[in-house]
Amino acid sequence: MDALRRPAISDAEETLDPTDWSDVRALAHRVVDDSIDYLRDIRKRPVWQEMPAEVESVFEELLPHAPTPLNEVYQQISDNLMPYPMGNIHPRFWSWYMGSSNVTGALADFLAAIQGSNLGGGNHAAALMDSQVVNWCKEMMGFSPSASGTLVSGGSMANLIALTVARNVKAGVDIREDGVDAVEKPLRFYASDQVHSCHRKALEALGLGNKALRRIPTDAKLRIDIASLRASISEDRAAGFQPACLIATAGTVNSGAIDDLEALANLASGEGLWFHVDGCIGALLAIAPANAYRVSGIARADSVALDPHKWLHAPFEVGCVLFRDASAHRGAFAVSQEYLESTPRGLASAEWLYEYGLQTTRGFRALKVWMALREHGVAKFGRLIDQNIAQARYLTGLIEQKPILELVAPTSINIVCFRYSPDGIEDAARKALNIEIMLRLQEEGIAALSDTTIHGEHCLRVAINNHRTRREDLDILVQEALRLGALLTP
Repeated sequence: MDALRRPAISDAEETLDPTDWSDVRALAHRVVDDSIDYLRDIRKRPVWQEMPAEVESVFEELLPHAPTPLNEVYQQISDNLMPYPMGNIHPRFWSWYMGSSNVTGALADFLAAIQGSNLGGGNHAAALMDSQVVNWCKEMMGFSPSASGTLVSGGSMANLIALTVARNVKAGVDIREDGVDAVEKPLRFYASDQVHSCHRKALEALGLGNKALRRIPTDAKLRIDIASLRASISEDRAAGFQPACLIATAGTVNSGAIDDLEALANLASGEGLWFHVDGCIGALLAIAPANAYRVSGIARADSVALDPHKWLHAPFEVGCVLFRDASAHRGAFAVSQEYLESTPRGLASAEWLYEYGLQTTRGFRALKVWMALREHGVAKFGRLIDQNIAQARYLTGLIEQKPILELVAPTSINIVCFRYSPDGIEDAARKALNIEIMLRLQEEGIAALSDTTIHGEHCLRVAINNHRTRREDLDILVQEALRLGALLTP
């Protein structure tokens, strides 16, 4: 019996644990020191830089079969990865709406990986923390404690989860059992013509198709036109369609425009529509003292998608989706599996979190949000949101002072759309000029912008979603855009 309890250890058995923990400890300390320096000195480095050919070739090497000492592996990372980031943690990265991470969140990701829990469910501390962070998100959005939610990878998945529930609730049949072919009238979903492309992908994945998403024109402030929306719903009903879901946008990806959530909540209620808010850009305005009014009505939504890796600055990736109706949420995803039966005690005695989404295997995303909120408090994150919006106003003012610079869309929150526009230039030439300004800013490591087209007008887009940005960075942007524009204009 004793031999059965303590089997002999074979010399042939292997592990990934080190044979000498002291060597790993020393390297780990070096990694932490280098990481702190990396963040401390971020302003000394270019926002982005092109990789030389010899660095690119490293990523074409074939699968390694023989071992490499860990210190050499880390040196390769130091030489070939760390100097060539996307740049989104740099204070002058404004290309896309991402978030800029924080050192506490990075430490949390390390600890989450060390602890190694799977968040599919079960009775353990990480699962309780996951639920706690969802509860905090509910509180931030003004949702009831009885509401439901889950952490996901980001906005695209959050919106997919929300629209899945909306489809199932409004289908009029048991769509999980019988499928979309059983739906008597084709479902219609409504959003503005500024809606994020993830909604198209979601409806395609849900078997409804792109034509199920009716895009409604927007007004001068790039918000959904409510009169056009009403007319479209009435027209669809008359044509034999089933209006099912209204997707409001709290912060469009192009310009940051926020639909009138209160008016849309009223409309959705009157028309019997599921009311979803894509708040991946702007939902967290709800915690910003000076700007919370902009998302008044968000707590009336049936579902809300938000991204803690944006204005809560968590390291990638973590999104969240919330539902007022907890039973509708769980009912869209829960299944009975013989290998995941609950028990009265022990590891399987708690809730199965996988029953609230598509993933059975779920990473420990909650810790990086939990630690940063504990360290700073939610009020500081609200002030940082207000700070970014004030910075966008400041940049807007700088642009308005320069006749050769032109605002292309109203600045709603923290996204500024402008272009360099000399007199007498044709549209195609102006577009080419502005793209070249954008590329030069990137290649010279000065700033990272993106470009977009809004109602047919091409422009440069500055999305200020960075806790490291200062007004002096925006001064640099305008100075350098003017310099490059003058240099490139014939």
